[in-house]
Amino acid sequence: MAHVSWLTIAPVKGLALVEVEELLLAREGVAENRRFYLVDADGQRYGLLRDGKLGLVRQAYDAARERLELAFPDGSVVSGEVDVDGEVTTDFYGRPVTGRLVRGPWSEALSAHVGRSVRLVRTEAGTAVDRARGPVSMLSEASLEELRRRAGRDERVDPRRFRMLIGIGGVGPHEEDEWIGRRVQVGKAVVLLREQVARCAITTQNPETGEPDFDTLREIKAYRGLRERKLVDFGVYGEVAEPGRVRLGDPVEPL
Repeated sequence: MAHVSWLTIAPVKGLALVEVEELLLAREGVAENRRFYLVDADGQRYGLLRDGKLGLVRQAYDAARERLELAFPDGSVVSGEVDVDGEVTTDFYGRPVTGRLVRGPWSEALSAHVGRSVRLVRTEAGTAVDRARGPVSMLSEASLEELRRRAGRDERVDPRRFRMLIGIGGVGPHEEDEWIGRRVQVGKAVVLLREQVARCAITTQNPETGEPDFDTLREIKAYRGLRERKLVDFGVYGEVAEPGRVRLGDPVEPL
């Protein structure tokens, strides 16, 4: 039986994923997910594609109290209640996203970690995602296992490489692709799946080190080919058709 096998969020886009046992899917997505992002000194988005070390920073966010904590590899921790300043607009793959610069210790600490000036920005729920109308992403355990098998690797492919919201167990390899265009019941919520997720070089990075160590793009392309002669697909995404709570172990059923 298809079921939810993992749930991960990233309150600050690009930092280490947070495993959760349940989440609430609202119309705009998960309120705690991608609520913050980083920009560089020129106001350009700064993420894992530019610096894999970001993924080594652990995070915790209490949306009700507006409290954010970041823990760095050197053992230092910065935390506090979030306060915001001026408004900024950032390009997200051709789509403008507006947020507010965050006051406090986080930008300085993150700048020291990456070795350049970056600023933390807070935005509204559901806006700082990579794909319009795509706050929900899903990937099956079987697809990860198929990638491992095709690549001839002994060790399991870490799902954190793909930074997906919902993991699916109990289905065949890439069975989630067959659900595109359909409504899918996930726990108490219903998701309308729109398209495959086109992958980038972030997936080549080891989540434990931030360093590229597995050419996922080459391996996926070798057995799946290219969509539209350029896109390397792995996993699916969509939007929330009916809000509801999702828990580990909940059934997943195409409607």
